[in-house]
Amino acid sequence: MTDLAQYQDVTTIQRILHTAKTVAIVGLSANELRASYFVGFYLKRHGYRVIPVNPREKEILGERGYPSLTDLPGPVDVVNVFRAPGALPQIARDAVTIGAGALWCQFGVINEEGNAIAEDGGLDLVVDRCLKIEHARYVGRMHWLGFNTQRITSVRTGLQ
Repeated sequence: MTDLAQYQDVTTIQRILHTAKTVAIVGLSANELRASYFVGFYLKRHGYRVIPVNPREKEILGERGYPSLTDLPGPVDVVNVFRAPGALPQIARDAVTIGAGALWCQFGVINEEGNAIAEDGGLDLVVDRCLKIEHARYVGRMHWLGFNTQRITSVRTGLQ
């Protein structure tokens, strides 16, 4: 098994977060209770263009959905993967084919063949990390619930 630390480099993560503008989310669900939906919602709210890639959905988060990466009309900076590990090799091939800048594999999406394809194709690669959590960590929006409350101090009520 590959040491995942090589795919969790802080410098690479920060560079991706600060330079990316467009994120294609493979496996983005229209179900608001799914992690992929929450991540897409969060990224969109923080200024990223989110492109859903899901063959079963025509539209998610107000954005047109596409059946596969190769159906996208233009380039993307990051391909974020919410699929089973066995699907990763083909997704990595497609990400290389469309000229994506990075392949980001969410928690548990670990596949050595897919990793090798992405690396050989020149993509930046992040594995077994959540894009939303890393954005919150490095862009300063982490709150104990995972939300940005816009408060920097506590508020006392009724105590003087």
